[in-house]
Amino acid sequence: MNMARGKGHSLRVGAFSVVAAMSALGVSQVACAQPAPYGGYQQDSSINSFNAAAQAASRGDVNALYGYEQQMSGGLFAMYPTYWRMNLDLNTQSAAAVSQFVRQYPKSVMTEKLVADFAETKAASGDYASVRQVANLVTNPDRSESCAIALGFNHGGDTMRALAQKTDVWLNTTKQPALCDQLATEMNNNPLISNQDRTARLKRMLRKGNTGDIMALSSRLGTPIAYSALSEIQLNPNAFISRFGNQPASQANQYLYLYAIGRIADKSYREAGQQVEYDIKQDNQRARPLLNEDTRRYAYRILGIKRMGFNTDDGFDIEAVNWFRNSLDNDFNQEEAEEYAKAAIRFSRWDDVVEAISRMDDEIQRSKQWQYWLARAYEQSNDSSKRNTAKKMYQYLANSNEYYGLMAKDKIGQRFDASRLGTNLPNVSNADRARVMQNPHFSRAFALYNADANRNDANREWNWAVKQARDNRDDNLIIAAARQAHDMGWLDRAVYAADNTDKATVLSLSHPMPHQSEVVRYSQTAGIDPAWAYGIMRQESRFVTSARSNVGASGLMQIMPDTAKYIARNLGESYSATRANSGDTNIRYGTWYMSDILAKLNYQPVLATAGYNAGPNKAKRWQPTYGSLAADQYVESIAYGETRNYVKHVMENATIYSSLLGRPQSISQRMGTIPAAF
Repeated sequence: MNMARGKGHSLRVGAFSVVAAMSALGVSQVACAQPAPYGGYQQDSSINSFNAAAQAASRGDVNALYGYEQQMSGGLFAMYPTYWRMNLDLNTQSAAAVSQFVRQYPKSVMTEKLVADFAETKAASGDYASVRQVANLVTNPDRSESCAIALGFNHGGDTMRALAQKTDVWLNTTKQPALCDQLATEMNNNPLISNQDRTARLKRMLRKGNTGDIMALSSRLGTPIAYSALSEIQLNPNAFISRFGNQPASQANQYLYLYAIGRIADKSYREAGQQVEYDIKQDNQRARPLLNEDTRRYAYRILGIKRMGFNTDDGFDIEAVNWFRNSLDNDFNQEEAEEYAKAAIRFSRWDDVVEAISRMDDEIQRSKQWQYWLARAYEQSNDSSKRNTAKKMYQYLANSNEYYGLMAKDKIGQRFDASRLGTNLPNVSNADRARVMQNPHFSRAFALYNADANRNDANREWNWAVKQARDNRDDNLIIAAARQAHDMGWLDRAVYAADNTDKATVLSLSHPMPHQSEVVRYSQTAGIDPAWAYGIMRQESRFVTSARSNVGASGLMQIMPDTAKYIARNLGESYSATRANSGDTNIRYGTWYMSDILAKLNYQPVLATAGYNAGPNKAKRWQPTYGSLAADQYVESIAYGETRNYVKHVMENATIYSSLLGRPQSISQRMGTIPAAF
């Protein structure tokens, strides 16, 4: 999801005049009396008009929306009834009408949302001419919308611009938007796609079993593969393998071998591994091997990828590293390179870590994540120059206070110190406060928040406002808005804003400590670190008491109903959903549950954090079978991407909160070492 714009929209939008919003913030009307971009938006329509317009949209009353467009014209939210009307049936709108909306309400988030959704809708319906007409008006597309625009260019003959998404879609074998799948398929006929490109994609499609792509790609490569051959192998891949030695030594049969191994691996990576090892052993005894080198390498790649998908069920095994090592060439996609790296990290195969990272795109290699692991690998080298390089890399990373920056600090003997960054709320000038409310994007966000409108709409306006200010390098505006949001109790957006500024971290905004007496008291009662509790809370809810996830978790600590019942039972209390979701009880329940998981998982905070997100049993399955494992290696090899990132953020948060609470503990001390599961 594009967080600055959001997908979908809510029809329940409240209204609040900018004058009232400014009054609530303590900003004088005189200071803000500046010309308005849309005809003096200070005299905005009443909340009743907004609610009525929203209700008209919810029942599809186009005529009423036309009326509200006139009534609300010139107001801060003037674009909303027009947006709602046009969005009721976006596919029937014309590119000209959408372009007019863009001209009328430039740079607003609803403008960006309308034009991007229009491009996506038209691409899905095959109206590529309309996509091309609005393509240059989309400034912040998400992946699906980017693919929609590329499809528009592809069908307009602009093959160069159509390839803009090649890096993201061509070799992608993970789930992606349908329009991106379509774009990748269509790129097969792009004259700028080489046969080398086609061969690279064909191997991935053979692994995935994408029949249509296999047939189209192989045909363009001059080695057509018939549907009947794929269908026969799909039904009985082992039968094809058994007669493979009697088949013609053709390139098509090399491809079919990979397809067959992929289908066997879908059922059992172990069976597929035994088959590949057997075939290669037999080949080594033949005067004329049946498998060419490229087929051998990619067969091992298939095994490595499939094996990494079973780490939770079957446990980790070094065979995955060996399979990736046997597949080494210069043709890795990002998923393959990252899975190779994670497997190598898990088993301290540092040369393989370096190899895996070298197969990533240059930009990804330069990310903090992979620079940290490259430094970790160099640190283990017998080569003193590589060890010196590792130290320099750590020094660079240590400039950041994010997860990898904090880890790097520990490597070079630095210590995170909140006092150096300042823990008081930032002073904001009257001029910057006034600028916040002169800014139409922040004004809309504050007005919606104060009117108790749908939080998604307020958040969308806020995120867009932050993006615009960040694009303009206006950190003072972001900090001023964050301070005002903080003072109003809108902590999650204050955190979002503070996290999106290039200024030195303003910890009072980025890491607030609401409910401090309760968090400290209940944490101490439960026997856990309050900094860890805050680390969980910040990651779970961003301090929104009413937060509710799409799976039913709720409250500051995001507790699932069944978990809340379990906690209440163990505390000798009757379960009440209302009470469990309330701030005080939710904190008490959450800290008790953290303590409960901690006790079940060797009193190891990294394991307990993973358990809080994915469940204690999953965290146990990711422990090493024998011996211990460095905590950062455990975290990086967690099989679930969501949990992996969750643990990193919580450990980062907890380290910062420990300093804020006056009991500093380095991230390495906090994370410790992961013991064996048995």
